[in-house]
Amino acid sequence: MRFPVRLPPPATAAAAAAAAAVLAAVALRRYHLYSRSSMATSAHRRGNAGRTTVVVSGKSPQDRQLLASAAGSLALGEGDAVEEITVSLDSGAGTGLGFDAGAYMGALRAGRFGRWMLWSPRLCSTHDLLAQNFDKLPVGVVCVACVQFKGRGRSNNMWESPPGCLMFSFTSQMKDAQKLPLIQYVVCLAMTEAIKELCCSKELPELDVRIKWPNDLYLKGLKVGGILCTSSYGTKVYNICTGIGLNVDNEKPTTCLNAALQEMKVNSPKLKHEDILSSFFNKFEVLFEIFSNQGFQALEEKYYNSWLHSGQKVVVQDGHETRGVDSVVTIQGLTPTGYLHAIGEDGESYELHPDGNRVSEKEDGNIVLREYRKK
Repeated sequence: MRFPVRLPPPATAAAAAAAAAVLAAVALRRYHLYSRSSMATSAHRRGNAGRTTVVVSGKSPQDRQLLASAAGSLALGEGDAVEEITVSLDSGAGTGLGFDAGAYMGALRAGRFGRWMLWSPRLCSTHDLLAQNFDKLPVGVVCVACVQFKGRGRSNNMWESPPGCLMFSFTSQMKDAQKLPLIQYVVCLAMTEAIKELCCSKELPELDVRIKWPNDLYLKGLKVGGILCTSSYGTKVYNICTGIGLNVDNEKPTTCLNAALQEMKVNSPKLKHEDILSSFFNKFEVLFEIFSNQGFQALEEKYYNSWLHSGQKVVVQDGHETRGVDSVVTIQGLTPTGYLHAIGEDGESYELHPDGNRVSEKEDGNIVLREYRKK
């Protein structure tokens, strides 16, 4: 008979970081303000992969100028696939395409995150743009796109990015490698709380968006969002890129927030992308400060109130064997390293590690986690 594989936590800080990080080098940097005679600049002219336009916005004129100075050297892609990037200072360019940068900045209270913004009507990947240019941009910058054509999720899965989906990535930094794998849970929690608080402030029906471990957002049993966190390691600091896709107006491929609002209340006002984005950063900044100073334990109760899995029965299959009987365990919560903590029918405690993206849900509500790595 097969039993769930009990896996020990990573033995070192480096191992914990490896669970969520793609390592690379980054340098300390300086930013110089300078005036530009031109409203647009080409950042890279090699290759023939196409042209991308990004619009620069800032919470203050100084923030805007700082980002414009940094954005002049952006590059996207490699070799012959390098895209030409045109930087524009026309902060109203997105208004006609459904994103009002002024409204977003006006609602933003966060001081560290989201105060610098790169917006594009069409971009291969917001995540790739920030990850490839991390050392050129201020920490806390956000990149937003109306349409992505190379969006990705965990394990390099493609993320469908139709119009109406709020798609953005932002940067942050952490020094503690042990905390690094848990940052995705803080992001998930911030988004669920931001949506609920936004609905409350606008007197809309509450959208009960829930967290499906490890990094998906669900509403009424359907996926409406996903989070991707990657990181690079520099001098005593981890540089983190976080990408988020959230179905706001697009009812395909699953459902969306505004469709759910209409089902709950006919002719209900709609949530706007700008309001969701500003509310997210307002909430994330508070939770990130708690997480950085007190650890994830200070947020666990809030997190468990927002996730789907407390007391859930889980079917565990060991992918290293071809035959045997599935084992059933009950989820208790998270381990200190961010994996699932479960209790088996034998009374033993188990730490569950999914391999890649092999996490699925059966019709009876149980989760099947396949192909566990033996430690």
